[in-house]
Amino acid sequence: MVTPPALDRWDATAAASIAALLVVAYVLVPNPTVQYGAWLVVFCIWMAWFVSFGARWLYGP
Repeated sequence: MVTPPALDRWDATAAASIAALLVVAYVLVPNPTVQYGAWLVVFCIWMAWFVSFGARWLYGP
């Protein structure tokens, strides 16, 4: 079995941007519309990260 790739700066950037979006949506602007939009953006970031990580895992760096 192939081992997964090591986490790099793009993985940390995705996690930090998701955390920042959720802080903005739930602490700074606690509005249901903003929260819904934040979760849509979080989903998009997660999907981009998922595809990127999977491609690195399958095909290498």
